Amino acid sequence: MQRTETLDDAGVEPGPSARTERLRAVVRHDLPASLVVFLVALPLSLGIAIASDAPVLAGLTAAIVGGILAGFLGGSPLQVSGPAAGLTVVVADLVSQFGWGITCLITAAAGALQVLLGLSRVARAALAISPVVVHAMLAGIGITIALQQMHVLLGGKSKSTAWQNVVGLPGQIIDAHRPGVILGVLVIALLIGWHWMPAGLRRVPGPLVAIVAVTVLSVVFPFQVPRIRLEGSVLDAIRLPELPDGNWGAVAMGVLTVTLITSVQSLLTAVSIDRMHNGPRTDFDRELIGLGVANVAAGAIGALPVSGVIVRSAANVNAGAKTRASAIMHGFWILLFTVPFAGLVEEIPTAALAGLLIVVGAQLLKPAHIETALRNGDLAVYMVTTVGVVFLNLLHGVMIGLALAIVLTGWRVIRARIEAVPVGDEWHIVLEGACTFLALPRLTRVLASVPQRTTVTVSVLTDYLDHAAQQAISDWQHQHRSTGGTVHIDGDTEAGTPAAARSEANRRRARLTLVARQLREQT
Repeated sequence: MQRTETLDDAGVEPGPSARTERLRAVVRHDLPASLVVFLVALPLSLGIAIASDAPVLAGLTAAIVGGILAGFLGGSPLQVSGPAAGLTVVVADLVSQFGWGITCLITAAAGALQVLLGLSRVARAALAISPVVVHAMLAGIGITIALQQMHVLLGGKSKSTAWQNVVGLPGQIIDAHRPGVILGVLVIALLIGWHWMPAGLRRVPGPLVAIVAVTVLSVVFPFQVPRIRLEGSVLDAIRLPELPDGNWGAVAMGVLTVTLITSVQSLLTAVSIDRMHNGPRTDFDRELIGLGVANVAAGAIGALPVSGVIVRSAANVNAGAKTRASAIMHGFWILLFTVPFAGLVEEIPTAALAGLLIVVGAQLLKPAHIETALRNGDLAVYMVTTVGVVFLNLLHGVMIGLALAIVLTGWRVIRARIEAVPVGDEWHIVLEGACTFLALPRLTRVLASVPQRTTVTVSVLTDYLDHAAQQAISDWQHQHRSTGGTVHIDGDTEAGTPAAARSEANRRRARLTLVARQLREQT
């Protein structure tokens, strides 16, 4: 079964020459794409490990495990998994609270829970979380990362809370370490300017160019700056999980937090990647199982938690990858690089990686998401969630955002929009939403505001109209006609009939909505 799926991913029908055709497709498409993803993942994995207060090599180990295991077992053929910027705040908090050994145990336990969830076939339930909450969560994480790394770029250390980072920033600027600031700002400038380079040059990943260029500059010229320090080789970095002495409730909460964030981020990333290509769609339950196995392995050997990463996955698709072979090979490239060349990593200035992470954090705050939230009336949810994630913590911020989103959704369900607009010598009344007995005070007030002996058109765009509201409209209609007025009902006023069952009303809904919008614009 696995062999057939792999052949299907490559777009080649099984047959005598299937292996040859598959190998050609891998060499033509997946091999070059894997090298591009490798070059993108290498500096990002280092930076994310440092931002997470984890061992530096734990980031590279997570990239290896995510690439190979999640790439082979996952349900999204073109998604690339590894350490994600969206997890830095969570991991840093776990490391601060429990230490690295227990954090590894939490990662492994979260992976086991993900496997169980995938086997239970409930992966799609994670997609029910409001996208605006997820976008705001990522924005809050991005702001937190940028605040933390600003201190590192300026030659200091990040504080334990976002508020302390904000308050301490002016003093840190005054005492800034100028050589490090120059290198960090140069990385930021290169990453921003790389988008305007010719298309041929942009085939080389911007993060790699920025880190390599600034590292070479810091070595050639006499820059006395702090640099990355590794503790041995990748084999030396292997760390077995540790059991906590107590506080199992906090550990369980950490497991649930890591499970939720890695699962939701991976599944939403898979949805985004599916929109970028025309190949096989994601099997969400299989993706969760593959991710869980990767996290079990990551926690067992002392690596960072693994999640689907949009930056690497998008680079994979844009580089022309066709099958999961690209993600798997990128993991092997990181492994082959890390074993003999880990010493080169120690030449990278910490300020350079701080500049890279500031840009990565800023990219998590997307103006398009803010515009979408504003257009859909969800800006309050976005802002509250973002502020909660930054100044409280990730879990509390997300929970508050979800609660607010549910409250607003409930309000929209029971809320009706009722407007009376004069149009020349006539009046137009528009009813939208769910018009129930809860809206009777406003409904009767608006109906009573219409002058007597006028011609009135009532556009009923309601999703639901209960008996009380229907009776109020009917009573007003008879009363208005008795005074010499005229009433035209455009829509269905049968009480208790949901919109889905009113086929004729549904066909007129778009036209009536346009009329209502035009009337509002006239006012």
